Amino acid sequence: MQITFLGTGPSFGVPVVTCDCHVCASPDKRNRRLRAGLLLNWTNLEGEESRILVDTTTDLRQQALRVCLDRVDGVLYTHHHADHVLGLDELRIFGFVHGTSIPLYGRPDTMDAIRHTFEYAFDNNAHGVPRIDLNTIDGPFNLRGVHVIPIPVLHDRITISAYRIGNFAYVTDCSAIPEASAEMLHGVDILVIGALKRNTHPKHFSLDEALFEIERLKAGSAYLTHLSHEFEHEELEKELPENVHVAYDGLVLEADEPLT
Repeated sequence: MQITFLGTGPSFGVPVVTCDCHVCASPDKRNRRLRAGLLLNWTNLEGEESRILVDTTTDLRQQALRVCLDRVDGVLYTHHHADHVLGLDELRIFGFVHGTSIPLYGRPDTMDAIRHTFEYAFDNNAHGVPRIDLNTIDGPFNLRGVHVIPIPVLHDRITISAYRIGNFAYVTDCSAIPEASAEMLHGVDILVIGALKRNTHPKHFSLDEALFEIERLKAGSAYLTHLSHEFEHEELEKELPENVHVAYDGLVLEADEPLT
């Protein structure tokens, strides 16, 4: 499975509008962070290729152009906050070109919020709207030949979805991992985890909290995402443990996943 970081930034993105700090003004492209999202690519045992998004970020059009995305076969949603869903309308073009509906997967509250926010997409008499199918998930499921495990984690007072596929896991916008969920994430080879700021935040892990969770989960390697403009890429990379890295937009990783 190929994992492409479409974005590694927080809800404001980096550079932040109105800000001229040294990170926002940096010439290093690794400090330019679109809203956090992933593209997953795999080929199943029948030779069928899949392109799966994790969230439809506010920057999805720009992200799709950057990676020459020509098809979307499904979307895994972590939760329904604006920076993770408001790019959904960008799915229209894929439906137009390929003539198929795109399945969306997420928790019941996430699917309900999408139905409410994008009500026009569910009008059977409407034209020029996204062609999508909502799928509520409450446990592991098969997605185009791959075993996907949604894992409940906390984002302040709401429960959202982390995901584990084989030895890869994605945990963003997280403020706490319940013990039962930690057991499901334990020993993962590649862990992507959010680290918004240095100081504590009610809705997100701080840097120290993310590093604590990486150790707690005994991850083989970890990549920090959902990073604010407090973090300069090269400076942060130098202070991290050997197995922890700073993710950046466009970074591509390879992971093993169980085909079914």
